[in-house]
Amino acid sequence: MNPTSNPHSGSDPRAAVLDSRALVQGYLAQHPKLSAGALSAARHFLKWANAHDIAHKDLDASAVDRFARHRCRCGRYRLQQLRDPVYLTDVRRFHRYLEDAGIVTVPTGVERLDKYLPEFADGLRAAGYSEVTYAGRLSQARHFAEWIFQAHIPAKEITDVTIEQFSLHDCRCGIRTKRGRRVAGSGTRDRRRGALRFVNFLRDRGVINPAVSPDTPEVDPRLDGFAQWLHRERGATEETIRRYRQEAGRWVDILGKDPTHYDAATIRSIVLGQGPERTRSSLRMTVTVLRALLRFTVSQGLCAPHLLHAVPPAVRRKLSTVPRVIPAATIEDIIASSGTTTLVDLRDRAILLLLARMALRAGDVWQLRLSDIDWRAGRLRLHGKSRRGTKLPLPQDAGDALLAYIEDARPVASTDRVFLRAQAPFTPLRSSAEIAGIVARILKRGGFSHLPTGSHVFRHSLASAWLRDGADLDQIGIALRHASRDTTAIYAKVDVSMLAAVAQPWPGAAS
Repeated sequence: MNPTSNPHSGSDPRAAVLDSRALVQGYLAQHPKLSAGALSAARHFLKWANAHDIAHKDLDASAVDRFARHRCRCGRYRLQQLRDPVYLTDVRRFHRYLEDAGIVTVPTGVERLDKYLPEFADGLRAAGYSEVTYAGRLSQARHFAEWIFQAHIPAKEITDVTIEQFSLHDCRCGIRTKRGRRVAGSGTRDRRRGALRFVNFLRDRGVINPAVSPDTPEVDPRLDGFAQWLHRERGATEETIRRYRQEAGRWVDILGKDPTHYDAATIRSIVLGQGPERTRSSLRMTVTVLRALLRFTVSQGLCAPHLLHAVPPAVRRKLSTVPRVIPAATIEDIIASSGTTTLVDLRDRAILLLLARMALRAGDVWQLRLSDIDWRAGRLRLHGKSRRGTKLPLPQDAGDALLAYIEDARPVASTDRVFLRAQAPFTPLRSSAEIAGIVARILKRGGFSHLPTGSHVFRHSLASAWLRDGADLDQIGIALRHASRDTTAIYAKVDVSMLAAVAQPWPGAAS
């Protein structure tokens, strides 16, 4: 009997048994290494289908789910077998064979994406991924392709929403390496990341139409104009523009679409209506961005200038706090604890020395390019928080660490950015926030606890050390590239013991 023929559901039980036997034999012929348990699962599934008068061509994914839930009274088969994820995986693998053989009807437009896996694997190899990462990405791509086919989703309809559904699905895909349970946390992230890379690969090859990818929200033209104004008129960096645009996008609709109808009450409500989860710094960000947006709107002649005064102030007392610092001796201990044995150690040590010796901002380190290093003159060109470029001398130990990283540890990549990820595909760090993460890892590896966190603390610490060594505020301001002397003034009271020496006794208290 031809195993690809569609059987009748069955007035003749003997014909159904013979046809089921032919299907199992064809399955074994195509997969000669099948275990006895896998063959038993296939026979069990067909016996259940015949008992319920389900034609083989109608054995879709929902039939497999019904089989998995049925109260088994199928003769020599047991109910406990249906509770075994491996047993049900074998059933779904057999169901896949029925689809591939054309016995089970597949909806029009649904195609198997696993035919693109060899080319996808070649791309992973070419990108230089490690064996572990390569195997993980390829496994998740294979899993995604199988899930898409079983869900009967046409390739042209795959979106980022589909990827999210895949990452959260309760796996019943019939893949041996997937044991039927979704792993929370990192497992979900791995699914999402692996599927997204495979989908982007398919989009690049036109298999998935980019126009059908997730709908992007309509962009408010005011935000586009605001971003251009920040860049052109205010000289803001890309990172500042991104943060301002994101903040303005939270409440720009509250103002209304017509700037000529802006009113003071609505402007005040944006600030005063902030939720309790918003911190003081978040509130100050709202005030700053709201004023900037209103200035832009006024400059376009679209709203009244007096509305600038309607923004409530977010009070921040000047010089009310003492900058957090780490003692110089502790900084030297941190530097000494940074290793040089691995490629990551070399990168992290170079970053640490640039922060500790040159008082750089995290953004300075993140944006640093190979073309910014003048080895002959021993200088770095820094772009800072504005369009003004500055050249600073490169200390010897920081230069040595930077050279060791570039020569011995930095991967070969097409980008000009200095600091790259240590694993393939060797892209630049995503943002300046990753510099703070690197500092945190250095402190944790060295066993340093109860210290101020973040990368900016090295900038504060070096400035306070300069102050104690007799440098005046103007010199410190030039070294730190402050645009205003008021910014440097915070270091005038950085040393509490120095302040105590000049403090006057409180009236009525003991001196």
